[in-house]
Order: sequence, then structure tokens, then C-alpha cells
Amino acid sequence: MLPHTLKQNNPRSQYIRNIKEMEKTKNIEKWKTHGSEYLIKRPWLTVRRDCVQLPSGVVLNEYYVLEYPAWINIIARTKNGDYVVIRQYRHGLDDVFWEIVAGVVDESDKSPLDAAKRELWEETGYGGGEWRLLAKIAPNPGAMNNLCYCFVAEGVEKISDQHLEKSEDIAVHLMSEEEVKREMTNGGFMQALMLAPLYKYMYESR
Repeated sequence: MLPHTLKQNNPRSQYIRNIKEMEKTKNIEKWKTHGSEYLIKRPWLTVRRDCVQLPSGVVLNEYYVLEYPAWINIIARTKNGDYVVIRQYRHGLDDVFWEIVAGVVDESDKSPLDAAKRELWEETGYGGGEWRLLAKIAPNPGAMNNLCYCFVAEGVEKISDQHLEKSEDIAVHLMSEEEVKREMTNGGFMQALMLAPLYKYMYESR
């Protein structure tokens, strides 16, 4: 057991104590929405302008929110322990990157889990295995209204060819954990919503 003084000086313990003290002294309230207007409604982009009032009384007449459906991504591993990863071009950064499989929860999907299984099969042809939810994270809660559900699928296997949409050009690869770690640290993986669950998964698997 650690001495009492070491416990008191632990940065994590101090952080928790500070948060508890802050919770006692300041109550964070929600904003009030006085009106909303949709500026753009397209298949892949919905922009809403809200008029909001802060707890201080300050009114912001132009607060913009991007509306998106729920997203999913999957850390998929084969029975041999390899990671099923993909490589594709991303126009926003005009470059090609390593990624884990990700996608949108469609209206036809019964749940985020069903969407994740569908996306893995469509983009890679892999399926089966044991599935679990690793994390539910917010892409950008300050300006976006959706959540991303991050799944782990262990023991997947190749069950079919890819079933890609016309706009998709995806190469499928198998990587060892060391290879994935290397690409995570050298910029091969750049998508924050994929790096977050990868780091969480590897941290919890130590």
C-alpha cells in the first residue's frame, strides 16, 4: 500500500479532488434556445443556425450547428490477431491514409451495432467474430449534434468480396499490432475518431 503522502501527491488524485471542489462552487447550466433556422439541407450536410441565450444573459444570434446521423467505426481483428485496416483517399486533406472501417448509421439499420457489422462486410468482406461496444464519443460537441459508436470485433474472418458504393475506392490490408502502432505514431492514421478508440483499446489491453 502506498504511503498516505504519496497518495495525496498523485496527479490523478489531485485532479479528481480539484474537479470535486469545482463542482461544489460552480453550477454549469445549459443554454436556452430561442429559435432555429436551417440554412442548408443536403444529403451529406445539414447546417442549423440557432439563437441562444447563455446563463449569463448574453444572447448569441448566430450559433451554427452541423447535424449528422450517428457514426460508427470498428477495430476488427482476425483469429490470428491481425487488424483489418483499410487505405483510402480523403479529399479534405488531399491525401491517402490508413483507417479502420467506419460509416454512417442508416435509417434502415436497426442499431449502431447492425450498422457496424454491415459496414465491415461492405468495405472489407469480413464478418463474424465477437462484438462489443468499446466507446461512445462525440466528434465535436461544440458544433455537431451526433455521436460515434466505436466497436471491437475479435475473431472476424473473410466471408465475401467487398460490396463498395460507386464513390468508394478502398484497399483492404491486414496489419500486426506493432505495424498499427507504428502507423498511429508516424501519421499513417490521421482520423481523430479512429485514433481515439485505437488508443483506448490498446491501453485497456495492456
